Amino acid sequence: MKPPRFAYYDPDTVAEAVELKARFETDAVVLAGGQSLVPMLATRLAKPDALLDINRISSLQQLEVGPTHVEFGALVRQYQLETDPLVARNVPLLAAVTHYIGHVENRHRGTVGGSLAHADSAAELPTAAVTLDAEMVIEGPAGRRVEAARDFFAGWMTSTIAPDELLVAVRFPITPADAGWGFVEVARREGDFALAAAAAQLRLDEAGRVSEIAIGLASISDRPLRATEVEAQLLGQLPTADAVAVAARAIEEQVTASDDMHATHSYRRHLAATVTQRAVLEAVGRAQEGNRS
Repeated sequence: MKPPRFAYYDPDTVAEAVELKARFETDAVVLAGGQSLVPMLATRLAKPDALLDINRISSLQQLEVGPTHVEFGALVRQYQLETDPLVARNVPLLAAVTHYIGHVENRHRGTVGGSLAHADSAAELPTAAVTLDAEMVIEGPAGRRVEAARDFFAGWMTSTIAPDELLVAVRFPITPADAGWGFVEVARREGDFALAAAAAQLRLDEAGRVSEIAIGLASISDRPLRATEVEAQLLGQLPTADAVAVAARAIEEQVTASDDMHATHSYRRHLAATVTQRAVLEAVGRAQEGNRS
């Protein structure tokens, strides 16, 4: 199929892009990597009056490592997250998660900001952002604001970006050197969206008990979720295989995804607990070994 007719704009600056967004609001779509948008245009699921191609904005293509955070411009390509040693050293879970996004061709074109703004609850980057307490940098006519990842995803493929705003960057905290991390995904085929996926990052105290823990899940609800009940049960505990298995069952109550052509609600409940257990145990193993590779 062919896309519908639309006006094409390719701004050179964020200010120009924001001005266009303010002018067209909900009648405009933003083209970053295009891995989701182009198929939607081709099938006419998206019928915008204007398409704003932001790929000429060089300031959105930067990756910067600061004292406490790594900031990724919205146009940083996903393959850079997967292959850049700076990412592997400073946010290893993010590098690992990115490997599961689609296929290598998708990752070479897809962008960090595009995936996050698309807000698909089955996608890997939104789940990593929620797990790692990332911050979204959003710009509009009133200036820049920062939104916590856990507040950014508002529902099925919906975020808190206003019609006249643009996601310009995302900040991930630098991972402590003694932290362990894990990511487990179950999909029908390699490159497919997850039926369920879990990301975990934790630290252990000198006695081997969990002193910090964060767990995020994909594809079990209308948005990526933090497994707060599982975290609460494991905090301060020795993370034995039995203890983790018991705690992981708590995530089943957060599964709201209904039956679909890929999986039943019951099967997703089972998968959610399984991937949570496995991701946490991976994180425990890395924390115990002091190995961030």
